[in-house]
Amino acid sequence: MREKITVQKEAPQYCVASNIAFAQVDAWFGHTRRDLKMDIIYPEDREKVYPCILWICGGAWLSMDKSAHLAYLTELARNGFVVASAEYRTSNEAVYPAPLKDIKAAVRYLRAHSDRYNIDTERLGVMGESAGGYLTAMAALVDDPAYDVGEYLEYSSKIQAACPWYPPTDVSSFPYDSPVESAASPESLLLGKNVMLYKDDALKICPVTYASKDAPPFMIIHGMQDNTVPFKQGEILHDRLEEAGCDVKLLAIEGADHADIQFFQKEIWQRITAFFHEKLGYAK
Repeated sequence: MREKITVQKEAPQYCVASNIAFAQVDAWFGHTRRDLKMDIIYPEDREKVYPCILWICGGAWLSMDKSAHLAYLTELARNGFVVASAEYRTSNEAVYPAPLKDIKAAVRYLRAHSDRYNIDTERLGVMGESAGGYLTAMAALVDDPAYDVGEYLEYSSKIQAACPWYPPTDVSSFPYDSPVESAASPESLLLGKNVMLYKDDALKICPVTYASKDAPPFMIIHGMQDNTVPFKQGEILHDRLEEAGCDVKLLAIEGADHADIQFFQKEIWQRITAFFHEKLGYAK
């Protein structure tokens, strides 16, 4: 049997560019250098520019895989975005602020190569889970040239919308029973000091410290039964941003634990898509 059809050209073709080196950083105790890499999902469409979303993987600042959620990120891209997922240094490689510098380098790279990937440089959002949610919030809230190092310094690392998932927002207040327990915690490894003994230093690396009226729009997503990053952490950031007069929403998921299956249901991704469409707009 034969069938002849006419197909309307309503959407562009999307491509994935994998393992793009966007920055170089010190490695092996400072004796060598290595590339930081990202994946980019982008439309082959020379007629329009698209808002861009940078995804940041979680893993307690100890481990991360930029390609772990490409299946979901692809669906987000097909709803009208360029979507990138960037690597950053983990705490066994370098303590804070190294991972934040890496994310800011990724943002600058995307703006510097906007023509190649059809990115609207004025509309760039960021989203991430857990440790990546923390870096999402920090990238959106910390606007200090001291964190912009490396290449493409003529481009801005400012963010126009942020969607952190179950983010640690005040690492100085994590419920550890003793400094001994806290010493080997992911938060202490990130800081390079015990967060219970050096609370002032810990507060300096917390998103809640940088909440201000100048923050971009936020949608915080957090499970109410989170046993890893307490739900209170999301509430604190929401309340600080709201008190500052910011555009912020806390989406609380009943019954959801840390990185639970609820976060990967269609309803959540529809809400994420709607948030970024509202705050960043559509292709133009």
